[in-house]
Amino acid sequence: MIRNFQKTDTKQVMKIWLNGNEDAHPFIPKDYWKSNYSIVEKQLLQAEIFVYEMDGEMHGFIGIVENYIAGIFVDKKYRSLGVGKQLLDYVKRKYSSLSLDVYQKNKRAVAFYFREGFSVLSEKLDEAAGETEYTMIWQAKQMEE
Repeated sequence: MIRNFQKTDTKQVMKIWLNGNEDAHPFIPKDYWKSNYSIVEKQLLQAEIFVYEMDGEMHGFIGIVENYIAGIFVDKKYRSLGVGKQLLDYVKRKYSSLSLDVYQKNKRAVAFYFREGFSVLSEKLDEAAGETEYTMIWQAKQMEE
């Protein structure tokens, strides 16, 4: 079930966020994520967050700021089971266009976004992490009259 984030979800969301970043980005030192932990925790309250929960256990979440996907994170034991796709499909029904940034070296995520209809708009250097990021966009298909 996908539902709105509640403040009581913060600890679990942040655990999934930290573990997910460390797993998906072995090319970035773990200290980078730990040093950004409290900043991200504060930013959660400014984002629209939807969590995927099953049997009282959080499997993942997606964070949106306007039509920008700040991140999709799935707990390691639930990856490749369709949780990320369900979260993405949920926000695709709410927005007619979406954008996001993803590290070029995060091949699994890049492939996922291509599969889900995103395309690369541009690439830039994330100076804080020292890594190249793609800005990717998705647009809902317009119905032909």
